Amino acid sequence: MDFAFILDPLPQIKAYKDSTVAMMRSLAARGHHVHALEQHDLYWRDGETRASARSLTLAADDHAWYAEGEPADRSLTGFDAVLMRKDPPFDMEYVYSTYLLEVAEAAGVRVFNRPQALRDYNEKMSIARFREFAPPSLVARDARLIDAFIDEHRDVIVKPLDGMGGTSVFRVRHDDPNRNVIVETVSQLGTRSVMAQRFIPEIVDGDKRILLVAGRVVPYSLARIPRPGETRGNLAAGGRGVALPLSPRDREIGEALAGPLWADGMLVAGIDVIGAYLTEINVTSPTCFVEITEQSGFDVGALFADALIGACGVRTGGSRAGADL
Repeated sequence: MDFAFILDPLPQIKAYKDSTVAMMRSLAARGHHVHALEQHDLYWRDGETRASARSLTLAADDHAWYAEGEPADRSLTGFDAVLMRKDPPFDMEYVYSTYLLEVAEAAGVRVFNRPQALRDYNEKMSIARFREFAPPSLVARDARLIDAFIDEHRDVIVKPLDGMGGTSVFRVRHDDPNRNVIVETVSQLGTRSVMAQRFIPEIVDGDKRILLVAGRVVPYSLARIPRPGETRGNLAAGGRGVALPLSPRDREIGEALAGPLWADGMLVAGIDVIGAYLTEINVTSPTCFVEITEQSGFDVGALFADALIGACGVRTGGSRAGADL
């Protein structure tokens, strides 16, 4: 089978920790073919979405992990599935890419995650769909509303709706002398919507990434534990990742979300849980495959490959990972 991945420039990818590389390696190990393209390679002409794609030969060496073939202009209908794995920012160019992919989907192409779902699930705001698991939260531009929320909860996290990797995430206490300027900065003087959430002290034990694959819950999370003096657990912000078996609450939240997300076309999603609360739903390019696999022995890439091949209508024998769920 032929699979096309839309991703960031290959030389920028750190193969030793990249989840998309883990996905591609698992597919290649099963004898399937993988192809790479970037957003700018997509185009639409005469009713058809096409792309300039390069075939990849994958290696185990994380420093020289791929060899690419010559670019080939192809209709997306020629692939068994197309996977959107471009990292944020989720900007208008990203939205335009989902439009192009939606045209291909209408022509019968399997696209994961589903283009409409990528647009519908803002990674911060989408917790509103599952508010029974969310901490006290506010989304607003009006500084008066944000100030009132901070006064009520006394200790609050404020973050933009379009950030990733912990960028522009601030902890604001009610008596913080920089409180006003933080709100002004994150909201860009009230021109950008932000999310405020009550601070969850259990962050010291980690911001847990729980992976959902085709409606199934991976039985280990990666707890991203903040470094001393930090409130952000994101690995990009210096957090330390520790794989842990799911707690009963983790599994409760994961199982409540896994089915609805898969029904909406989310082959892979990553939910973030701090303490007892769901804080984000990551759908663009969820990570942590490699860290969970290396530390727990549970092969997340194998589970993904079996799920994708199954979604393409091919029966698999099931990986050991799938059998352990």
